[in-house]
Amino acid sequence: MKRTFDQIVDDASNDESLLKKDSKLTPKLNPEGKILLTEVLNQPSDVVLPQDKASATSQISKEKDAHQLVSLQSGITYVPPPVSTTETGPVPTIQNMVATVNTGCPLDLRKINFYTRNSEYNPSRFNGIVMRLRDPRATALVFSSGKIVTTGTKHEASALLATKKFARIIQKLGFSVKFQNFQIHNIVSTCDLRFPIRLENLNQVHGQFSSYEPELFPALIYRMVKPRVVLLIFVNGKLVITGAKSREETQEALDNIHRVLKTFKKQ
Repeated sequence: MKRTFDQIVDDASNDESLLKKDSKLTPKLNPEGKILLTEVLNQPSDVVLPQDKASATSQISKEKDAHQLVSLQSGITYVPPPVSTTETGPVPTIQNMVATVNTGCPLDLRKINFYTRNSEYNPSRFNGIVMRLRDPRATALVFSSGKIVTTGTKHEASALLATKKFARIIQKLGFSVKFQNFQIHNIVSTCDLRFPIRLENLNQVHGQFSSYEPELFPALIYRMVKPRVVLLIFVNGKLVITGAKSREETQEALDNIHRVLKTFKKQ
């Protein structure tokens, strides 16, 4: 007949001769005279342990039911830990960045157009060269005054890298190019609020900041004072934010307009 784990421990604690008879079952005792659990578990014995996962699960469920019963009898109710739910507002998606830099020297646009690839120069239509890069994907407008305007990137690092590459290409043609006053002037972002908006009522209440003429343009034009940005608000809840100079201004403008537009949500 197999003995349970509790029976072996009780017998070993009450009768020390049992431990002396079986040399294989000789656990160590702590100063209080109790058997160390790790020593017993390390010894080979005939203790009945749950062999499969189902029996172990049922044993855990029985212990859980016993704890719940004790808590009910003692009048203490079990309160589960609170679930942390953090609600985040809408996040804008940057679609374009406009950056400028000054080379510090006058440029010969005809020479640049003749010696560079992926460039266009038509002075009768536009008084600057249109240059393009593949990596990062960007477009530059180069003027004879030495100013370069870079567009098409979606990150500050990409805008800086593309502007440096354009300046380096011009420098290799023999111009004394300097990299001065790099600055991001405009960030264009989009966002979808996922609820329709009553644009007519919004224009009536915020008429000093907005203009809405659906016959000419389907979006409401909202000019925010702080931060100084312009928003295009469509009836389906999609937004276009332009005029921001940093990501922080874009996020601040979106948070401000989101609180306003929730009050004009279509039911």
